[in-house]
Amino acid sequence: MSEKSLLLDEIGDLLMDCDLFKNFPSRDIQTVARYFSLSELEEGETVFNEGDPGTFMCIVGSGDIAVLKSNLDEEKVTLATLHEGRTFGEMALLDGERRSATCVAATDCVLLTLSQESLDKMLTEAPRTAATVIRAVAIALSKRLRMADGKLVDQRL
Repeated sequence: MSEKSLLLDEIGDLLMDCDLFKNFPSRDIQTVARYFSLSELEEGETVFNEGDPGTFMCIVGSGDIAVLKSNLDEEKVTLATLHEGRTFGEMALLDGERRSATCVAATDCVLLTLSQESLDKMLTEAPRTAATVIRAVAIALSKRLRMADGKLVDQRL
């Protein structure tokens, strides 16, 4: 088996462990895997900073990612810690806006990355699969927004 084929298998396995792709048929996972890249980060490395242009989304393959936001005093406050299988950076991938938070490796991590360029390529080469990916991302963002709305309401009561 070639090195490229082993890498695609590894990416496919990591994608199958991600909630975003849990309902995808294995043939679609293999298609999607061709458009993702794999990277390793050491603890403390920054994935992106608040305000950076948004050109990619990530999936935590292993390790933890800290999501930080600057408060009014410009101090970084940890909003969340993302674990294996969680996605982040999807909003910027879809809307092209700047990053709303900073993401830093809280531990050594393996990340799967889908760039805007790769998503555009997938839309051209495998439009049905790309549409399914975009729909899955939109559903995940919608669920996250509903949860955040619920937390805001709970805090006000």
